[in-house]
Amino acid sequence: MKQFKLCVFLILIFISNITSNAFADRLKDLTSVAGIRSNQLIGYGLVVGLSGTGDGNTKLIQQSMQSMVSQLGLSTDAGSLNGKNAASVMITAELPPFIKPGQNIDITVSTLGAAKSLRGGTLLMTPLKGADGETYAIAQGNLVVGGFGVEGGDGSSLIVNIPTVGRIPRGATVEKLVEMPFLENPFLILNLHQGDFSTATKLSEAVNEIFGPDVSVPIDSTSIRVRAPMDPSQKVTFMSLLENIEFEPARPSAKVVINARSGTIVIGGDVRVTPAAVTHGSLTVKVKEDVNVSAGTQIIGALGNQVAGGGEAVQNPDTAMEITETTAQAFIFDPGVKLSSIVDAMNAVGASSADLVAILEALREAGALRAELVII
Repeated sequence: MKQFKLCVFLILIFISNITSNAFADRLKDLTSVAGIRSNQLIGYGLVVGLSGTGDGNTKLIQQSMQSMVSQLGLSTDAGSLNGKNAASVMITAELPPFIKPGQNIDITVSTLGAAKSLRGGTLLMTPLKGADGETYAIAQGNLVVGGFGVEGGDGSSLIVNIPTVGRIPRGATVEKLVEMPFLENPFLILNLHQGDFSTATKLSEAVNEIFGPDVSVPIDSTSIRVRAPMDPSQKVTFMSLLENIEFEPARPSAKVVINARSGTIVIGGDVRVTPAAVTHGSLTVKVKEDVNVSAGTQIIGALGNQVAGGGEAVQNPDTAMEITETTAQAFIFDPGVKLSSIVDAMNAVGASSADLVAILEALREAGALRAELVII
């Protein structure tokens, strides 16, 4: 054990010496360990104590209330129950890895029926189940609701935020442990958040540089296998050393990401453009509709008096069209032009977001854009 502690101390010194690069990233920020994951929980429950904002006399809430009181030894008819102060809800939660029975987790409560607000409500004891149908936690408690709504007698209403969703901090108690293969496996599998063969290779080399050759082997562009200590008591210490290794990841592939809904464009630093000429211009057409009204025809006698009145007033449409065409501006991309030159050229011609998208798509179709164009 003393020898192991000495090795750990020497490794810590070695890590601190080789990771002084300000541009390096920690392994824990770029990867996750296979098998160490959270699990989703869900449950159906009943919220009571509402101030007339519940589901009302719907069949779902009446059956839920009848089922609840029957578990307490009471027998009643579902039709005789009034659910204006109760609401049927769905409870969702996330079960973190390695959490033990008796610990608490936060839960989110959302209305399922016609309830207008959960403010002031109390969730009754509800089992939370996993995908396998087993109960892993029990939820109960008073809700915290950030939104509220008010209604006037004339039917007007005002709603602030979302009053039909609430949370209960530490509102569920864990009842069952989810087994993790962390201690039993002789290997740890590290999965990169963004798969890249170069980054996987560099990460493996960084691990082997500290812990020795053949400790880490890249499996593919996403996963790296690391040989772990055989003694389970040493795996936590080994993992703490492993996740704090710093290395400089490989430069990502060139991409241009376009959000078609918001018009946001993100251009990666390695985007290049081959020689190309781009012409940018716009044609604006303005159409203005107007109506000219003319009076009906009148017959005037010799003495200047009106003998007969004319017909009804006549409406004559009057359409005016204005066409404005800005002078097309052209700019040329030299071989291997970088991101800064692309941005400067597009800003110089005053291109809008839609224009930028059109220019980038045209460059891709022409084969001049050396990057992947991703539209989200």
